[in-house]
Amino acid sequence: MPSYKTILVAIKDLDARTMPAVRKAAQLAKSQGATLELFHALSDTILVDALEAKRISLKDFEAERLAATQKRLETLAKRIRKHDIEVTCAAEWDYPPAEAIVRRAMRIKADLIVAERHATRHVAGWMLAYTDWELLRHAPCAVLLVKVAKPYHRPVILTAIDPFHAHEKPARLDVALLAASGSVAESLKGKLHIVHCVPPSTLVATGWASGPIVVDAGRGTKALSRAKQALAAEVARHPLPSHKLAILEGAAREAIPQAARQVKASLVVMGAVSRSGLKRLLIGNTAEAILDALTCDVLVIKPGRFQSKIARRSRGAQLMSLPNAMTG
Repeated sequence: MPSYKTILVAIKDLDARTMPAVRKAAQLAKSQGATLELFHALSDTILVDALEAKRISLKDFEAERLAATQKRLETLAKRIRKHDIEVTCAAEWDYPPAEAIVRRAMRIKADLIVAERHATRHVAGWMLAYTDWELLRHAPCAVLLVKVAKPYHRPVILTAIDPFHAHEKPARLDVALLAASGSVAESLKGKLHIVHCVPPSTLVATGWASGPIVVDAGRGTKALSRAKQALAAEVARHPLPSHKLAILEGAAREAIPQAARQVKASLVVMGAVSRSGLKRLLIGNTAEAILDALTCDVLVIKPGRFQSKIARRSRGAQLMSLPNAMTG
């Protein structure tokens, strides 16, 4: 069963009191024998006029900030190395943060990026350049979004697959989902739950004049039985640790978060596929709604042939000069 070999941890705040993303990435690296890299993107804007006022050259300022960042990362790395984990550190002037992280991941051929989740719920997430959304859209590898500070301890891992491969969902993505969830469950000594969502057996339609009408979908028990058989058959094709199967009846955006809460999942594994005509929406509106609703960590797996369109060349430091206030 495949495991992660190179894990990149994106550190946003070097002075944070707690760093759950670093801690959980270290847990995964230790359990899977992976190399860990701590990475910080220096993406804040440099005001050139302020440097000139202080008589500091841009080159010297960049070098000083870079050295201070590397020193801080090394301090963190030393703590992790005490647990016999191979750790490297890297810092670069580059922006925006998501692109910088993706560029670094491509450079070191990382197969997993670990980052802390945006602190608040997203509003019109597909319109706004949140770092986590951008990572999910553009990262060439799997992305673990850490939402909970508590470290993993025999975690319950829930993964949702679609044995019928509806909505043009590629079958190979389910293979990747099962491989990833099985590998993490096995290495962390966790419990694996595999689910599939089906539409409710009854639908509510609007009547012509008499109001809502409850319509029997006509399949009910047969549809659930067929789904159970398909899920069992799909899962049986893959070597997995001990697991439980379940069919969830209802809309995925509601059923998956509810199931995660019921089994007290520490991690939900889900796939990234486009479900709309907008190329910018890699994971789709349903997946975005699920991501916001989940109260646990989320591991997002990419299709096997996914290629990032992010340019490999760094942008360097982001510079800004104040407009000349003098008028003619």
